[in-house]
Amino acid sequence: MIIPSIDIRGGRAVQLVGGREHALDGGDPLDVAARFAIAGELAVIDLDAALGTGDNTAVIEQLVRRYPCRVGGGIRSVSAARDWLDRGAHQVILGTAARPEVLSQLPRERVIAALDAVHGEVVVEGWRTRTGESIADRLDRLQPHVSGFLITFVEREGRLGGTAMDRVGPLVAAAGTARVTIAGGVTTAAEVRTLDRLGADAQVGMALYTGRLALGDAVGAVLDSDRPDGLWPTVVCDREGRALGLCWSDADSLREAIETGRGIYRSRRRGRWVKGESSGDTQVLHKVEVDCDRDALRFTVTQHGRGFCHRGTRDCFADSDTGLGALQRTLTRRRQDAPAGSYAARLLSSPDLLAAKLVEEARELAAARTRDEVIHEAADLLFFTSVALARADVDLAHVGRELDRRRSRTRRRAGDAKPDAPTGESR
Repeated sequence: MIIPSIDIRGGRAVQLVGGREHALDGGDPLDVAARFAIAGELAVIDLDAALGTGDNTAVIEQLVRRYPCRVGGGIRSVSAARDWLDRGAHQVILGTAARPEVLSQLPRERVIAALDAVHGEVVVEGWRTRTGESIADRLDRLQPHVSGFLITFVEREGRLGGTAMDRVGPLVAAAGTARVTIAGGVTTAAEVRTLDRLGADAQVGMALYTGRLALGDAVGAVLDSDRPDGLWPTVVCDREGRALGLCWSDADSLREAIETGRGIYRSRRRGRWVKGESSGDTQVLHKVEVDCDRDALRFTVTQHGRGFCHRGTRDCFADSDTGLGALQRTLTRRRQDAPAGSYAARLLSSPDLLAAKLVEEARELAAARTRDEVIHEAADLLFFTSVALARADVDLAHVGRELDRRRSRTRRRAGDAKPDAPTGESR
């Protein structure tokens, strides 16, 4: 699989050759991430922190709140690693500090060791200090403490000349159960595919920024099909994970879908098919995932208009738009078209009324005792909470992402009530 790389220096996404020579300015890291995150997890590297010339904490904090990221660069202590994990990084990448005494104090499944090497010799401190140690030696020593390794062939980094493919197989074998990611020179979709077949991921920067490698081609490179027409089944889901229907993709439609951020597929009868082009029921494509067998895709979309199905329903199954998602979509529409004088219009236009109802319903839920009472009062509170979300143009996916971030914290708060917090009233 491909891991798009965002190297940040001076608040900008940059690409260097050999870790030293500035080659290009990729622009605002947030804009770059919005393009790249459709393919999955991002590798975000703070070059200033790695070199000891400053840091880009503020912008990286925004990135980890919005997108799945593995974060590296200048993380040289247990405390610094935990800080990034608690901010929302899926994993942290440690280089200079990748030592057993440090790694053993961190959750193994969330740590990647960076093994940067020049002609096989590991280098540290922003690739400036030679260690005299080989990659294989480091793999053997660190493998028990990490879930993955980022191996960078520094002499190939940013040069668009291909990676050292002949070295990869033995390194993957030496890494054991830890997943290997290869960086340095990966330029073509064929290389991404070969690395995937060898059991490694490809971290790619320069080839993506320069257009030498299309992100959609890199995603599609790992896929296979046993169909005569070569199509890949594509499960289309909303951001709550509910399946809307089944489509088909090929290399061209996948590339265009990822480049444009739209629901674009390959119809078995009509060829290229842009969802909503004729009906107006368009899709915004947020994420593309490849399944474990590399023969199917999942598209996560926001569906606009009447719905996904040609019958005008939300999905192609039982039009099962129910629950909190259905409520939120209704309230979001009501922001624009709530009938004058309706309760929805009153709530959406009156912050004081909405605040009063939220406090009232929270107290009633706190006081509920029976199962039926809890269900009833929770439904009331969730309704008014959904109004508050719709009023702020926030959807459930945003809330879910924040809950996931909190669940992944390595440090826990006591969670005691504030001194002036109201208590539930007994009935």
